[in-house]
Amino acid sequence: MAPGGSWRSAGRTDTGKVRARNEDAFLAQPEKRFWAVADGMGGHQNGALASRLIVEHLAELPHRDDMDQRVKDVRRCLHLLNRRLTQELTVTAEQPDPVIGSTVVVLLIEGDHAVCLWAGDSRCYLWRGGTLFQLSRDHSFYEELIQEGRLTPAQAAQHPSARALTRAVGANETLTLDLVEFTVYPGDTLLLCTDGLYQEMSTDTIGRGLSQPSVRLALQQLFELALNGPARDNLSAVVIRQ
Repeated sequence: MAPGGSWRSAGRTDTGKVRARNEDAFLAQPEKRFWAVADGMGGHQNGALASRLIVEHLAELPHRDDMDQRVKDVRRCLHLLNRRLTQELTVTAEQPDPVIGSTVVVLLIEGDHAVCLWAGDSRCYLWRGGTLFQLSRDHSFYEELIQEGRLTPAQAAQHPSARALTRAVGANETLTLDLVEFTVYPGDTLLLCTDGLYQEMSTDTIGRGLSQPSVRLALQQLFELALNGPARDNLSAVVIRQ
């Protein structure tokens, strides 16, 4: 058993009702206290390739007991993939100036110490004591407009480029990852998900899903609710609980 108790998780990805291809991918390694979700972009096979590369390479990282070293390993892995996606794959792709990239959100836990790293608009939520907290902040034009005080949330939502990403693995030659550290407590439930899931439901609905008595029931309810709606995008999620 891991220090601080064992962790359980359940993950799932779905193409949704509109898209022909699933460009999402997820990683669930509860024995290593290591999880990730990636949402590919670029259309055709490019997005699926980018998200799959991220998940496959993260899955191969060795488990270490030192959190600082684990974070360094994740950073190094994602920076190397960013270089590969922006240089090698773009140069060899058949299309002129193709986009081959992906969002990513990663969660690491060691004892009661948790670290979340991300680039893009895939999110990390914490459900604690009946309250839902969004731990990550989207790297999107919408969020940028609001943070800079240029538009209200309602105005920003109507902007034609609102959903455009300002960061992603493979989007720019330099990758900047955001990081948040926090303490986890017994009873905490965490959710990693792509925008295809959270855009289809309110925060209250997400909270109700995460309040289910097991990670599998929570995941099942979230997907049922999302797929009962328009489900215009691919959707992926991992629910994690101690």
